[in-house]
Formats: sequence, C-alpha cells, structure tokens
Amino acid sequence: MMRLCTFLLISTLLSLLSMQIEAAPHPHPAWSVGYHELTFKDPLDGRPMRALAFYPSNESEHVTTVEGYAIEATPDARIAIGRFPMLMLSHGNGGTPLALHDLVTSLTRKGFVVVAVFHPGDNYKDVSRLGALSNLYGRPMQISAAITAALADPELSPFVDDKQVGVIGYSAGGETALILSGARPDLQRLRRYCAERPDDMDACKTQGQLVADREDLKAMADPRVHALLLMAPLGLSFGRHTLSDVHVPTLIYSGDQDQLLALDKNAGALARKLPMHPDFRLIPGGGHFVFTALCTDQQKAAMPGMCNDAVGVDRAQVHHDLVAQAGRFFDHELGVDGHAGMQTANQ
Repeated sequence: MMRLCTFLLISTLLSLLSMQIEAAPHPHPAWSVGYHELTFKDPLDGRPMRALAFYPSNESEHVTTVEGYAIEATPDARIAIGRFPMLMLSHGNGGTPLALHDLVTSLTRKGFVVVAVFHPGDNYKDVSRLGALSNLYGRPMQISAAITAALADPELSPFVDDKQVGVIGYSAGGETALILSGARPDLQRLRRYCAERPDDMDACKTQGQLVADREDLKAMADPRVHALLLMAPLGLSFGRHTLSDVHVPTLIYSGDQDQLLALDKNAGALARKLPMHPDFRLIPGGGHFVFTALCTDQQKAAMPGMCNDAVGVDRAQVHHDLVAQAGRFFDHELGVDGHAGMQTANQ
C-alpha cells in the first residue's frame, strides 16, 4: 500500500511539472541579422539619400565589410516572418551610423528592425550643411522621410509594425530625436552658451551663430515616433519651455566624463527638464565615444581619441548593459510582443 501511494504521488508531481513546462512561454527566437539599402529623396533638395535597414532573419549570418566596418550582418538575407517594431538611428555631426553597428545588430537580434540613416550634408564624407539651419531642421525631416520609405518598402513593409516606431539619437542625433518628438530649438540659448563658454570648440565653432540658409524651415514633430533612446545627446538649444511638448518615454545614457558635450548643459539638463521624467543612466568614466563600436587594432591606431577609453572603463560591458536595457525599454514602451517572428519569409 505504501509503494502504491508513493507511486501515485510521484506520478501526480510529474504530471504537474509537465503541465508547467507546457504552459511556460517559449524562448525568444535567436535571430540573425540581414540588411538591405533604402534609397529615397532628401526632403531638403529632392536628391537621393540612403539608409541601411537591418532586420531579423533566420539565415546563416556572415561578417560583411561596409565602408570600413566589419558588421555581423548578411546583405539581402530573407527577413523572418513577423511584425517587428522599427527603430530609426540618427548619428552625430560629421559621423556615420555604422560607427554604432554593434548596437544596431544587437538590437536587431532582439527582434527590431533598425534603420540607420546617413544624413546628407552632415556625415563623415560631406559636412556642407554643418552649422546651418538646413541641418538643424533638415535632419528630423530626413528621419521622417526614412520612416515613410521603410514603411513603403515592399521587402520591409509586410513585417514592420507602423505603430511601434522609436528613435535612437547619438550626440547631435539626440537633438534630432527630440525635435521629432515635439521639442523646439531656441537659438538664443545656443548663442548665450557660446558667449559663456567660448572654449567649447565643438559646439561653438561659429560662436553659436547658425547659417540662415533656409529660413523657411521650422521644427517639425513626427507623431509616428513613440519612444526615444538618447546617447550623449546634444541639448544646448532646449529649455524647459521648448521641451514642454515632448511627451514620449525617453531613456538617456551619458558618460560622466564626456569631453565634447558638457554633461550639465546637455544630457543632465535634459534629464531635469523633460516633462516626462526620463530614465537617466550615467556611465562612470565614460567619454563621448564610449557608445561607438569596439575598435579593431587598425582603428585604434588611426582614431585613438574615438577608440580608447579611460582606465577602468570596459566598453564591451558598457555595450552589453546598454543593449540589454535598451531592448527592455523599447519592448515595454512600444508594447512589443516577444513572439513576433518565428520563421523565415520566402521572398
């Protein structure tokens, strides 16, 4: 009788355990990364501009060299079936979104489509609009045009959720992201800042005076944007009143040793003044470039200022933590279903 009772107890426990396993959520699929190029018109002058759209795939992944960067992504791989949220990436002045390629591919593996935009007139090949009104107000317009292009792209559009759009802004891209969310730059603030801190050679090369090449332009928000990740953001031209219309959740990261953008006047000020209290995270010892991808030995030799961090700063760990937090942030704020895509489309 005792053996029968023991047998029945064990059988009951095994049955309950089996039911719990069956009811447990399926593990998140481990996606690889594919990408293809989007070409569309620059809203400022109608000329072609471009972006790279990175998307989840189930195909084998390869390392591809793109404009000198070794990126873990396969060109024209088949996209995974599902409805994925989309993140737009705006790079810094005179930069390239490819400098943030590991952030891009890491978020893509988490189930996001990430569109990396190359800003015409303000990139590492061409700075013809730098310091001009056309750049300040044109960059957000370019991101909006990229959103429209991605949502109209026949390869992407069936797999992108147009109600789940966020923006990642690095450095000047942070300013761009805020304008897209309703911020209005106050050019007098920039002039006053440069009068107080003329030694800030990055922000005040023109003493805070922007070239008035397009006085017909103004700040234009995009209601499709629902969440922001700002990294070492430029925020000099925003006061509390000019941020009053920004009502999207925001995650801000900054290094506390940023030598290019003064913490108290940029990321720190935004954290204090945004009407929706942001999640503000400081990286001890982190500089302005700690958010860019880990460098190869060749890049370290060619760009030591961008590649070398302060003693005690582990850029790999910084990126690991950033990707994890950014993934959770966008999942939560965009209302992402963790089981968006499971298969691969045959296209």
